[in-house]
Amino acid sequence: MHCPVERCREVRLLAYPDGMIQPRDLTIVETALSEAGPNDLVVRNRWFRISISTRLMANPDAQAVEGIPFPVLKPGDALADGAIGEVVACPAGSGFEVGTYVSHPLGWRDYAVVDAGSCVALGRGPIEPAAYLGHGWTAYAALTRGIRIWPGDTVFVSSGAGAIGSMAGQIARRLGASRVIGSTSTQDKADWMTTDLGYDAVILRNRGSITDQLRAAAPDGVDVFVDMVGGEQLAAAAAAARAGARFVLLGALTAELNVAGASIVAPVELDSFQLILRDVTLRGYSADRDSAEAFPEWIAWQREAGLHFACSTVAGLENAPRALHDACEGRLRGLVMVEV
Repeated sequence: MHCPVERCREVRLLAYPDGMIQPRDLTIVETALSEAGPNDLVVRNRWFRISISTRLMANPDAQAVEGIPFPVLKPGDALADGAIGEVVACPAGSGFEVGTYVSHPLGWRDYAVVDAGSCVALGRGPIEPAAYLGHGWTAYAALTRGIRIWPGDTVFVSSGAGAIGSMAGQIARRLGASRVIGSTSTQDKADWMTTDLGYDAVILRNRGSITDQLRAAAPDGVDVFVDMVGGEQLAAAAAAARAGARFVLLGALTAELNVAGASIVAPVELDSFQLILRDVTLRGYSADRDSAEAFPEWIAWQREAGLHFACSTVAGLENAPRALHDACEGRLRGLVMVEV
């Protein structure tokens, strides 16, 4: 297999962050491209995803914690995340062709050598990268497999302007929810959520009691809670739960974006007696772990659903470290993606 590329650029962790991750904690290096093995593809990356979970991956305390569902980082390691790229070299008989697009897990670099078994063929385009790199499929799997939406449900989505939340509200509506409420951090995002994403009401953090705001937005209670935050928002949803409510917990940003440092500890106080009396279901859920088979179904479903793919696109590998910082600071909307 002839490879037309000898060198690549990649983003590496330079130092463990002190508090919030900063662009200076990352560095871009030019290095020799790894030698491709007999089962490898060489891919020119076109887009890759930026996930705020990278902050947790870069936490030194994460090294000693079992059960984290992604690889931890130490200084000198290259970052990685979902990517879409164009095949520039592949072995004969691999099932892939030069010039076609593939999705794979080695973003944060301009060229990647990827095992063919880790690649999914996407054809020659045109490609809607947000459909493949975004977390719409996570929300879809959570709302069709993790729990179920029933016609007429009132749904509350925490972090409704984020990568998952910006899709979860839309998906819930198309699955039959009659009222969809989200939470976010700023009035600007709240206006965008109601105008572009179709939320009926938006709760603002730091604008008074979450419990009181949710009670006003959902006076008859909440049937479904899609949670990416935990903490006060989970407690407020529990207080507003109707009989038979279903909660699906997908993240805990109160821990991942803790000002003092990312962690996997997200304590919250709930009235368990009321959860029992109201027959409330709480399920921790990972689409990657629990429902990987849902991804092809999601791709077919979203084509007919008319969804708005909320996305903040940043141009250039050199701007990826700043984009990660801005995403963790809550300055960006929806999926955060770098166009290489």
